Amino acid sequence: MVDHLLGIEGLSKSEIYRYLDTAQSFVEVSERDIKKVPTLRGKTVIHVFFEPSTRTLSSFDIAGKRLSADTINISSSSSSVKKGETLLDTVRTLESMNPDVLVMRHSESGSPHFAARHLSRASVVNAGDGAHEHPTQALLDLLTLRQHFEPKGLGLEGLKVGFIGDVRHSRVARSNIWAHLALGNDVRVVGPSTLVPHEFADSFGSGRVKVIHDLEQGLEGLDVVVCLRMQLERQDEHFIPNLDEYSKEYCVSERVLAKCCPQSVVLHPGPMNRGTEISGDVADGPRSLIRQQVNNGVAVRMAVLYLLARTAEPHEEYER
Repeated sequence: MVDHLLGIEGLSKSEIYRYLDTAQSFVEVSERDIKKVPTLRGKTVIHVFFEPSTRTLSSFDIAGKRLSADTINISSSSSSVKKGETLLDTVRTLESMNPDVLVMRHSESGSPHFAARHLSRASVVNAGDGAHEHPTQALLDLLTLRQHFEPKGLGLEGLKVGFIGDVRHSRVARSNIWAHLALGNDVRVVGPSTLVPHEFADSFGSGRVKVIHDLEQGLEGLDVVVCLRMQLERQDEHFIPNLDEYSKEYCVSERVLAKCCPQSVVLHPGPMNRGTEISGDVADGPRSLIRQQVNNGVAVRMAVLYLLARTAEPHEEYER
């Protein structure tokens, strides 16, 4: 049976920790002078990105290469989709070349799930589908938090976590919320009612996610603050009056964090709109874990590729 990673929804706590434990074991590889292990030698990973990407595509590509897999990158502009080929025909054509893993990003929610249903040999990894999910981003965020809290004698459970900003359009928020709910954490979503609708929270189950429209109230006592990118490409839909008004009310600054949650740490999935959703003093300050998130992206994607493409039995040691 072929395994896939299509989302965080439905993953158990033990499955989440399995990804995180494996990722942590690969962190050291990226710190070596020779950043390569033979673990997936002879395996083929195809990245099919129908949306632009810098961080996700480059980190998946580096991850595959560091595992000694053969990697191929395909964008919509260079594929037969430009000639009218359907998604189904595209993925079936690619599978006929016998790749081991297909990493897909698509603007339409559910596209990786559709591909997985119609492929029989290749594993599918969701690298972001519409406003639905972005599972590897959630995993790298969790790994970053684990690295921060464990040395303090804490862990990933029992945390108060808030997602601030454009929640409505955020696949990062959705995947992260599913993860934190699986871990039993207290989850809040904070922002204007147009970008943080109550029906969004209801999609996770009644009462499991708290909706707050006042920034200071939403930040009060949080351990983790996740600033979400204000999706500038959607502002012609008039979800907010203008960016200046939004930033006055909801830009996360060091002043408001020091007042409401002085011990908190801050994440941001990038790219950042400084001065809109996050201030420079927070992004570059001591509570920011943003650079560590980027560093962990490669290790997490190495773990995902390894767990999906490996041929070794689960109990066997990684090849080093």
